[in-house]
Formats: sequence, structure tokens, C-alpha cells
Amino acid sequence: MFFQKPINQLTFEDVRNFLKQGVPENTMLDYKLLLPKNNEKFAKTIAAFANSLGGTIIIGVKDEHDKPKPPFNGVQVNTKIRGQIESIIQNYIDPVVFVDIATCKNPKNNNMFVVVNIPQSNLTPHLVGPLKRAYVRTGQASRPETIVHPNNLPWLLDNRRKSNNLRHILVDKGEAHFDNYLRSLSKNPDEVRGVCTLLLTPMYPQEPLRDFKELPSIARKIGLNGTFNTVQDGLILQISKQSTLEINSYGLLMYKATLEQDGIFDYKRFTEEAAKTLKIASDFYRELNFISPLLMRIKLAKVRGGTIKIAAQKKQIIEDYIRLEKQVYPIVLQTGLADFARGVLEEVSWALNLMPDYL
Repeated sequence: MFFQKPINQLTFEDVRNFLKQGVPENTMLDYKLLLPKNNEKFAKTIAAFANSLGGTIIIGVKDEHDKPKPPFNGVQVNTKIRGQIESIIQNYIDPVVFVDIATCKNPKNNNMFVVVNIPQSNLTPHLVGPLKRAYVRTGQASRPETIVHPNNLPWLLDNRRKSNNLRHILVDKGEAHFDNYLRSLSKNPDEVRGVCTLLLTPMYPQEPLRDFKELPSIARKIGLNGTFNTVQDGLILQISKQSTLEINSYGLLMYKATLEQDGIFDYKRFTEEAAKTLKIASDFYRELNFISPLLMRIKLAKVRGGTIKIAAQKKQIIEDYIRLEKQVYPIVLQTGLADFARGVLEEVSWALNLMPDYL
């Protein structure tokens, strides 16, 4: 995420501080000095972001060689710009793209920046203009947007069916990696009880978000230390003899662990490691500058008949299989992590037969 707070809380100084970093335009970032007079061209940029990985447009910025050029003073306040952007979207893009718009005014003068966040969409393809053309974001300076090539059209059709299939493949591979890890410990995955999965992955993956060779550096930046094993497009860190954490270049983050021993489910360890994993995920997607929707899944398998012990209390687990799925945006993890984690753990705790007084 380019900004570490919700878009409706952004200030003029927040935008200025970001611009000072000199982040170049890329597949998820675009600078514009003014709202373009060519409305269809601006609509093309918005639709291309929605058809691709999502992105952010910052208006009020000169750029040179694709980088923001100082001084960062913004442009004169235009009280009608929000309505103008919404009108362009409604008149030129079909189906309509839903965006978030922030007008960040300088309290010292009559200048402002405008930030437009465009999430990755599941209503693709978004078509532009009377010719109904579909565009995608390329990240190239000479052609930041391009008409969808026939080879890429399947990624956008049927509400991103192909992306959904890729997401299932990425998750299945991660599951298989942990099964192979258990086998390396001379354990039969089919006989292991109390297996926990906490994963987050882009809702509509299409292409790597980073080169796989960048993953070790990203892992160190988010505090993952230790010995890594490399797998196709990813890294796996052995946290303990019972747990691993995998990250890959498509944006998958998967924590896997066995949390039951001698019929006792380690509830305290589960809550601590789940909260820690969500914090790692928050940092991971910040490093990827990823702002689009994520699928979060918590799964507990083969837990029926086990016992949860909390202080002096013991509770029997009734469910055999617990699965919780949510759509979450990275900004929620980065600005409201504690509340989000608490809500998730309360749902799981209820499914594990823990009454509210234990929460």
C-alpha cells in the first residue's frame, strides 16, 4: 500500500511525503498533473487498473522520466473534481468501476492533491468508450495501458474465472508443500490431527507481483529470519518442527502447523501464532505495494474429539472441520489489525466450542 492509512484520512502532507520517496510510475501507480481534458484517456487509465491489479492515481504531480518531480505543491483546489471523475467513469466505462477518491487540501494555501484508488475488479472486463475496448496496465513508460491481447482476454472473462483457477492451484501447491514437510519428519499427513492453515492470497492472481529472486530480501524486511527452502515461485521458512510459513511471488502467504498433541489442542499457541501471521501479512503486502482484495482463510482439520485447555478449563471440540473465509483489503491489516484479528479469532473460538467468557 502506498499510504499507511485509509484514503479518507490522507492529508496533503501525507501525499507530499510519499512523493519525496521518488517512487516511479508502475503497474499500480500513475501520476498526473491535472485531470486530463481527454476524458476517454483518463477513463482508459482507470479501467486498465481495474482490469489488472488495481492501482492508485495521484493528481497534482509533475513527473519526469516516470518519477515525481519536485517541488510538490499540488494544484489549485477544484471543488468539482470528485464529481468530474465520477462522471467520467459513468460515461465512459462499462461496467462502472467503483473507486475511492480523496481530495487532500493544503491548509496553508489553496492547493491540493487528489488521490484515486482503483481496486482490482471482479466485474471484468471493463470496456472503455464507444468502441468498447478493454485495456490493461503494463507499467511501461511508453505504453502504460494497452488493449487487451487475445491471449490475456481469458483472465478477464467470466468474472476472472482463470484467476480463480490459478488461486486454487497456488493454495493446493502450498498445502502439498506442508504435506511433504510432514513426510520429511516421517509423519503420515493423513494421520496427523489438529492441522491449522492460515493463508492470505490475492483474490484474483494473474502474474507475479515480484520476481522470485526478490523474495529473500522481502522476507528479511518483514522480519522473517532463519533457514529458507526454495520452491517454485516461493520460499518456505521452518518456524518449528510443527509449523512452516510460505510466501511466494504471486502474493500467497500461508502458515501451516500441527497444533494438537496427545489429544490436547494448543489454543494459546494457535491464537498467538495466528495474530503474528496476520502482522507478517500486513508487512508483506505493504512491501509488495498491493492494495487490491485478498482472500483470507483459516482452516482447522481433524480436530473433533480433541480437547482445548484454557487455564483450568477443558472443552471438547465438536466440529471435525472448521473453515472461515473473508475478503479483506491490505489497508485493513495495516490500519485496523488488532480489531480484525480479534474478530477473526472470536469466530474461530466460537466454532471450537468456546463460550464468550473464554474470549
